[in-house]
Amino acid sequence: MTTIYHNPRCSKSRQALERLRDKGIEPDIIRYLDAPPSVEKLRELVDAAGITVHDAIRTKEAEYKQLGLSPDTPDEELLAAMVAHPRLIERPFVVTAKGVRIARPTEAIDEIL
Repeated sequence: MTTIYHNPRCSKSRQALERLRDKGIEPDIIRYLDAPPSVEKLRELVDAAGITVHDAIRTKEAEYKQLGLSPDTPDEELLAAMVAHPRLIERPFVVTAKGVRIARPTEAIDEIL
């Protein structure tokens, strides 16, 4: 089963969903802004993608600065902020049986299809 953590207002997220569908894959769609993942699930996604927590956070969002987050902020604090403020989650995460990737660029998901 394939899952996409999707934000329909994000062009990259829409492109990733379109790419999956073009390949004949109809993924489970999780609208993470409406139903954010738990801290544990987010940690699992980050670890499975082989990235750091800081790689998975949108540092240009206003909340990042408003919350006083920085590259020195501990991972657990970043994860908690991402769950409380899901706009901070880099998108879209795509999950397949072969792995997890953030679809930036969109072609990055080809590695796990």
